[in-house]
Amino acid sequence: MRPIDPLGTTGTPAQPDLNLLRTFLAVYRSGSFTAAAPLLGLSQPTVTAQIRSLERQTRRELFERLPRGVAPTAVAHELAARVAAPLDALAAATGHGPRAESHAEPVHLAGPAELLSTRALPALAPLVTEGVRLRVSTGLTDPLLDELRAGRHDLVIATTRPRGRTLSAVPLTDEEFVLVAAPAWADRRAERPAADGPAGLHDVPLIAYAEDLPIVRRYWRHVFGRRLNCRAAVSVPDLRAVLALVKAGAGFSVLPRYLCAGELASGALVLLATPEDAPINTGFLVQRPGTSDNPHVTLVRDRLMEAGRTW
Repeated sequence: MRPIDPLGTTGTPAQPDLNLLRTFLAVYRSGSFTAAAPLLGLSQPTVTAQIRSLERQTRRELFERLPRGVAPTAVAHELAARVAAPLDALAAATGHGPRAESHAEPVHLAGPAELLSTRALPALAPLVTEGVRLRVSTGLTDPLLDELRAGRHDLVIATTRPRGRTLSAVPLTDEEFVLVAAPAWADRRAERPAADGPAGLHDVPLIAYAEDLPIVRRYWRHVFGRRLNCRAAVSVPDLRAVLALVKAGAGFSVLPRYLCAGELASGALVLLATPEDAPINTGFLVQRPGTSDNPHVTLVRDRLMEAGRTW
């Protein structure tokens, strides 16, 4: 395939308008037409029309349209490599380039409330004292990833790897899940949980994160090899609240070990099962394309990756 010549130095194809190249670079960096639009001060249909115009001029497909966002083609990667530096230099010369590091924009970080509160934010405290500003949002992974694609966040800690190729995701940490209760329940049941497996818990109240019991059901399938056949006595969409209820003696639950490690060490909670192969869930750090212009995003990302090795 003949390399494209966006600046027209060889005569083919035609020279694109600079505005089209700016739009292309914004889409390339943000990962979607929708996310690029507010960065450019344009409407999404205008961005779409400009990319189509550029594709007609270059006679090459630049982006693969996905259900969510777009993925650059090989031609787009080549084009971005050739035009990014000149366009950034032009933007800086006209006063529209990235701000100086001392005036960097806040870093928009999102993820599960529990992991942010107990692990991520404490790890980022030194950066805050050095001038990094954070804007933190909490929620479930799928909605947060949609918001990331739309440009609302810079980084998302996700409990699953994002689908598609528009987002950069790297493994951050592994969560081990444990079956726990207050000592009073373990004392009443003696050795029954270990001997009887799930049957030994049929009359103990279940405290769960959600009504459909995703965490507990997964634990049951993985450890006991069977479906869970019970309903939650309490469901509350915050694992810290689940922990508080279990610690207070309300019943049993399945929790990430990092969240209840202190209670297990102090004896406030006890393990009801000790499988050789405990369920593990990998968390990912996901970055929106185009955030490299803010140097503080890189600082936050690198600090989280360093801290994640010890979680």
